Amino acid sequence: MNALQTKRISVVTGHYGSGKTNFSVNLALWLARQGKRVCVVDLDTVNPYFRTADYEQLFASQGVELIVPEFANTNLDLPVLSSRIGAVLQDESVDVVVDAGGDDAGAAVLGCYAQQILSQPHEVYYLYNSYRYHTEHPDEAAEILRAIEAASRLKVTKIINNSNLGGQTQPRDLIDSVEPAQKLAALTGVPLAASLVKASLAKEVPQAYPIEVFVKII
Repeated sequence: MNALQTKRISVVTGHYGSGKTNFSVNLALWLARQGKRVCVVDLDTVNPYFRTADYEQLFASQGVELIVPEFANTNLDLPVLSSRIGAVLQDESVDVVVDAGGDDAGAAVLGCYAQQILSQPHEVYYLYNSYRYHTEHPDEAAEILRAIEAASRLKVTKIINNSNLGGQTQPRDLIDSVEPAQKLAALTGVPLAASLVKASLAKEVPQAYPIEVFVKII
């Protein structure tokens, strides 16, 4: 992760099923291992199935703070965003990982904090999976990226190629995904920062960054 040249605030966006939450978990744990004080902000108020809120115990074991919608992991609807979010975004002693909801619908919540994020050193990552429906073609993925930017009032600064087929992923699948990821970068003018691979395949794809798979997506 060190080659990503992270900044104090890391905002993670992307299409549904692109691997945002899994990347957010990996990034937060990596930052904590560097001795940083880390806080994860779960802004996914759209998808109740894959949220950083589900990893509270894991984060606690590594000293990572977690801020979640106040009704996360309950049966109550209409989650309320914590008043602590604004404060932690301005706290320069903390590295913040923001796990946004999918697409423009999920990213709209980011717009509430756009000015605070823009006032601090930040990166906005767009997770790309060329094997997911609606992002199989770079032009489709580019449309989603631009919609996320419009909804969040933030510009994407880096593309992360997280193309995979879940448990069926083979090294060739990642290698084949690099070209469409590069096309997406060319279409949007946003640099392709890295390609990710699950740790068990890292030796077979040495040019990719190994990550652990915490979130299983069908």
